[in-house]
Amino acid sequence: NQTGQMLSALLGWAQGTFASKVEIGEGSATVTREVDGGLQTIAITLPAVVTTDLRLNEPRYASLPNIMKAKKKPLDRHTPADFGVDTTARLKVLKTEEPEGRKAGIKVKSVA
Repeated sequence: NQTGQMLSALLGWAQGTFASKVEIGEGSATVTREVDGGLQTIAITLPAVVTTDLRLNEPRYASLPNIMKAKKKPLDRHTPADFGVDTTARLKVLKTEEPEGRKAGIKVKSVA
């Protein structure tokens, strides 16, 4: 939930979250999302980070003949190095600990 918002903050770009409709224009985008009181529409400048809601696209279901055709197509395999991506670890775990056990609660006679 926070990845898009954190990414836009780090990049210094505009953000549109939980989009149910996106319209791209010249240098800007209009993002519509559902809120408790209805729909909220905002205009943001591009480049921007947009996170989506489940309702953004209608799913396309593959037909059986297309599934059978897809099984016969070759699958190209690539490694991260093929794309110039460095996958060496950048973080080092110094220490891990279990949290303290919770203390037992008490029973009260009344809510008051």
